[in-house]
Amino acid sequence: MLAAAWKSSLEKKNYLAVVLEANLGILRPVRDRSHQISIGLGLVLAAVLWGSNNVGLRYLVQQWPPVWTGASRFLCAGMLLTAGLRFTGWLGPTTRLSRGAQIQLWFRGGFSLAAYIAVCNGSLQYIPSSHFALHLAAAPVWVLIWEGQLAPSRHSFPKMSAALLTFSGVLLLLWPAIRNGQAPWYGEALGVCAGLLWTWYTRESQVHVREMTGIEVTAATMWRAGVWLLPLAAFELSVRPIHWDLRLLLIQAYSIVFGGAAAFVLWNRALKHWPASRVFLFGNLVPVSTMVWAFVLLNEPVTPRLGWALLLILAGVWLGRRS
Repeated sequence: MLAAAWKSSLEKKNYLAVVLEANLGILRPVRDRSHQISIGLGLVLAAVLWGSNNVGLRYLVQQWPPVWTGASRFLCAGMLLTAGLRFTGWLGPTTRLSRGAQIQLWFRGGFSLAAYIAVCNGSLQYIPSSHFALHLAAAPVWVLIWEGQLAPSRHSFPKMSAALLTFSGVLLLLWPAIRNGQAPWYGEALGVCAGLLWTWYTRESQVHVREMTGIEVTAATMWRAGVWLLPLAAFELSVRPIHWDLRLLLIQAYSIVFGGAAAFVLWNRALKHWPASRVFLFGNLVPVSTMVWAFVLLNEPVTPRLGWALLLILAGVWLGRRS
């Protein structure tokens, strides 16, 4: 019986599509507990991929112009996914969008992602990848503020306490630079801005996934973000030539395929089926993943200050989502 069903499925669909459905649940709607687990495991995998990607980007932007690095990454990843959607059946069906929806993809999804990656790569020029990941971990509290859930009232006290805990963690990261007057303070400030921009992009993505699949949203916003960044990337190249190196090319290829296309697809797929607050909770795994990868690959130390900042931020996120 199972063999006959499998054979029938193979006759109707491409083999790769069947494998994706069976193992990742990418193409099937979420109907039961097993699919819920599939989404959760996908987010855990995205956190692992983004952790290693943050470390790779930290290394890349020390050698390459930051905006060009982000523009080339998103252009390649977006075009790769778009080609897969248009010319194969591997990634599922495509959605016919109205002109208004396509314009929204340019000015909301694409632009917000372009702003995020420009600030993200700029921040990673000056601060360790583990610091950057902690700034992203504060995103769930920015969502509370964005949604106006911290307005003074007797019911908002736990959420206000959560915000204070998170701000305390961020301040703990910023304090040495502020106290000593060192230049890298603006790297930490850019990290805070990156967390806010990541919140913006995620909220915009959740709007788009009402009409499109997570794969489609990822493809459409990525190549549009790359196009938005092209003028700045061209300017960077005019003043800072590229140093080509096989190791750098391999890191960029990993960032395009795994830290870009794969991780963003898993994130946007979850946004289609879960509320943003629930998805963001899995984002708390990114700092831990980044710290481990940074320690292993770049020998970045895990200092007590970094540990306390992580505890404060995660405590704030937990309290904010429990209240």
